[in-house]
Amino acid sequence: MTSKQILAAFAIAAVAIFPTVAVAMDYVVGDEGGWNLNGNYTAWAEGKQFRIGDTLGKVIFNNNHVSGPDFKACRVPTTGAVYSTGNDKIPLTNAGRMWFLCGKGNGKHCLQGMKLVITVDPNVNVAPSPASPSPPPPSSSATRIRVCGYQALPMMMRMILVLVATAVVIVV
Repeated sequence: MTSKQILAAFAIAAVAIFPTVAVAMDYVVGDEGGWNLNGNYTAWAEGKQFRIGDTLGKVIFNNNHVSGPDFKACRVPTTGAVYSTGNDKIPLTNAGRMWFLCGKGNGKHCLQGMKLVITVDPNVNVAPSPASPSPPPPSSSATRIRVCGYQALPMMMRMILVLVATAVVIVV
């Protein structure tokens, strides 16, 4: 094998095994509308792929992390996690379903639709996002803006390796 062929084989192998890095997302529940009685949180969660390491942020009005049966019945538990500061970040640390409801009015807000169920994907872990000051709220549902450079890096590296491998193969 010539050195050009070895280089081409190496470049192709590197492209094949280069991992795609997923970066943690910080979701703003309800996007610009926030967490309120006017939101449709079922529609908001559709199409989103929640992963271990992501966070739900900007949740207000006594949001409770509850069990499935409590969620279905809009029953406000007397124990468990309650998020009420308006600046809470709820870490998604386990795979599976997670249920949240508004406990204000002893469940009345929940009965009016202020509840959210998400599924955290068991197959994808993400790298924690780099520590940085919080950016202003974005206009889209996912706030990966602060880490988009990190997301683009693996793809750019793959493209460069493909171009190098293609150039070497053409020369050979």
